[in-house]
Amino acid sequence: MNKDFESLRERLEELTYPSVYMFKFIVKTELQKIAQIEGLFDPEKAEIIRKESSKGAFISITVKEVMLGTDVIITIYQKASKINGVITL
Repeated sequence: MNKDFESLRERLEELTYPSVYMFKFIVKTELQKIAQIEGLFDPEKAEIIRKESSKGAFISITVKEVMLGTDVIITIYQKASKINGVITL
């Protein structure tokens, strides 16, 4: 695990689970990339909010979902980091 995920793990382990966790991603406005990000979450349980940039080139995707533990959150971030051009916040 790289240092970014180690640092994140330390912060996440301070939370109490289950807990609503908010993820935020920025991607180019491409349907495939948007679908890949949204596909990481349960469509029945996640609240997904999209906001397009002023020029429409990028979209921010905010996702709130109840997470059961640190490992689930880390796994989502690891999968998202493999999607080309995705910025995680």
